[in-house]
Amino acid sequence: MTEGFSTRTPQQAMAALLDRYAPERLLLVGSQAFPALQAFREAHPNSHVFQAMPGPLSAELAGQRFDLALVVDCLEHIPKRIGLELLGGIRNLNASRIAVLADLHACGWQDTDFYSLALQVSERFARDEQVLSLYTYDLREYKQVPDWLNAKFWANPENFGKYWW
Repeated sequence: MTEGFSTRTPQQAMAALLDRYAPERLLLVGSQAFPALQAFREAHPNSHVFQAMPGPLSAELAGQRFDLALVVDCLEHIPKRIGLELLGGIRNLNASRIAVLADLHACGWQDTDFYSLALQVSERFARDEQVLSLYTYDLREYKQVPDWLNAKFWANPENFGKYWW
């Protein structure tokens, strides 16, 4: 990711994420739906969208798995500690893919707070004085398997799988 700003709008970026993953079960954590989500709902009537208000997830939602979790207009309205617990809980228990759209200045977070949760900066958007950042996490793309992690590079590759000690 370069330090420049995206040529897309946040709505276009969210629409692209929804189109890429086409989740059947989607968790939205935020105070309101947004136009890209409305368009996705109309195009995919069989998908199920569950919405939670900013803050800890309800017991019902906390016990479910989702294909994608979107956190939009949320971190700006809750204390940082609760936000960290919310994102960590969703990442660990509820979804393998997360996208967070946040105004760092308004929520008091820094890039390193997201990095500590294994989220990466995907894009930044600027309009007037406001800067929004899109952070994403995908468990399947989080860490590539190193090429050296196989039997060929063991000390005695001829013994791989033969002995248990």
